[in-house]
Formats: sequence, structure tokens, C-alpha cells
Amino acid sequence: MSKGTLFDKVWDAHTVGTLPSGQTQLFIGLHLIHEVTSPQAFAMLNERKLKVMYPQRTIATVDHIVPTEDQSRPFADPMAEKMMAALEANTKAHGIRFFNVGSGKQGIVHVIAPEQGLTQPGMTIACGDSHTSTHGAFGAIAFGIGTSQVRDVLASQTLALAKLKVRRIEVNGELPTGVYAKDVILHIIRKLGVKGGVGYAYEFAGSAIESLSMEGRMTLCNMSIEGGARCGYVNPDQVTYDYIKGRHFAPKTMLGNRPSPGGTAYAVTPMLTTTT
Repeated sequence: MSKGTLFDKVWDAHTVGTLPSGQTQLFIGLHLIHEVTSPQAFAMLNERKLKVMYPQRTIATVDHIVPTEDQSRPFADPMAEKMMAALEANTKAHGIRFFNVGSGKQGIVHVIAPEQGLTQPGMTIACGDSHTSTHGAFGAIAFGIGTSQVRDVLASQTLALAKLKVRRIEVNGELPTGVYAKDVILHIIRKLGVKGGVGYAYEFAGSAIESLSMEGRMTLCNMSIEGGARCGYVNPDQVTYDYIKGRHFAPKTMLGNRPSPGGTAYAVTPMLTTTT
């Protein structure tokens, strides 16, 4: 039975089972990969002769190593070129959608998913990058994972995780002129400490949080990690749905805060479907 928090409801909806270790086997609705933490994960899959279980639930982009001055190939940095070539080869071999340079959709992995409407409320999201908590701004439960866990999600679309406790942080009132989302999260970290969130998911709430733009909420959730939390999130509201509406992978028809009648409890796209 789910408790009242969004975290509990999403966790329970995506639970496959309980492992002998006591950890939850959690289904991951959206897996984002990039060039830094994926080559070793794909190599481990190849060693075991495993395929990507749900390639349609995986999205790749090249993020960290793209040169700013000259993007012609091969890249001037041999290591960057090698990483780029590996991502191109692995996504092609496994049928994974790849937002490459020149596609018009390539960019920072935590930015392109919201921009494309891939990040949606009620999802579980994983990416081999600690700041994956950014996606919690949309009412998703998003985890940064290590390379071996990237392998696990590619192979099984699940993660073995111990369930987190939820710490609700309310910020009320009107933010003074010149005070922004980053100031808010830095203040929270100053008050609770860099280890204050260890073992927790931070739920950000209150009138000051509700007044933030989606970009501000993304900043807030992004830096949950600096406070020791495994993830941070904001409950979705009309601001959330207005941001998502009309984006490429978003539900095509939405009535207020919900998908159109006949849909599931969470968002459904032509390519990605979250479990309920």
C-alpha cells in the first residue's frame, strides 16, 4: 500500500519485487546515457553476450566531450573522438535512439530530456551522472547511477536499490529581488549540511517553491546531490504540465493536469511508456 508521498507512489508502482538482499528491484521507465559512463557498460554487456532489453526506453546523447571551437570529425582530442565513436557504434548496434551532434537535439543530458518532453511526472529515470536528480523537478524519481548500474539497466531495465526515506523541505513566502533557486538550495544545504540528505529523497514544497519556474525547480533538484540526498523532487502542478505540453515526446492530448481519458495514470508517448 502506497503512503501519501509522490516518492512512495512512484516507487511502489515501479517495484518488480524484493531481492534476497532486501533491496527493491525497481523498473526504470527512462534510461538516459552519454559518452562518459556508457562505453564500459556496453563492453560488459558484450562480454556476457547480452542485448539491451528495452532499447526504446533508452535515449543517448553526446554531452561532456563535444568541442566548443571545432566540431568537425575526427575531434582534435583523440580520447574524445574514441568516446564519440564508441557511443555511435553502441547505439547503432543496439537500436538506441541517439541525439548526435548536428541533430538539433544534442546537448546536456539533463536539459535535452525536459526540452524534448521525455521527462514526465510519475516516471522513474536513471542516468550515469550524479545530477540526474534534476529531473525530479517534473515529479519524476530520478537517480544518478554508476557504470555497473548503467550495465544493469541496459540489460534488465531495472535497478537494485534500498528504498529511501523522504524528507519534506518547505520554503514559504516570497523570494526577495535578486534571490533565486540556487540561493534557496544553497541555504538549505547550509542549514542541513552536506550529509543532511544521506539516505533520503528531498521533497521540496511550499509557496516559494511553487512560485519557481521549471528552470528554477530543475536547479533546486539538481543540487539535491550536493546536500547528500540521492534524489530531490517537486510535486507536479499546472506549471509542470504547461511546460511539458506540446513538446515532441509529451502526450499529444492533455486535459488540465492529466493525460486524456483512456490513458494510464502516468504519461504515455509513442516511444516511451511508464509502468503503472
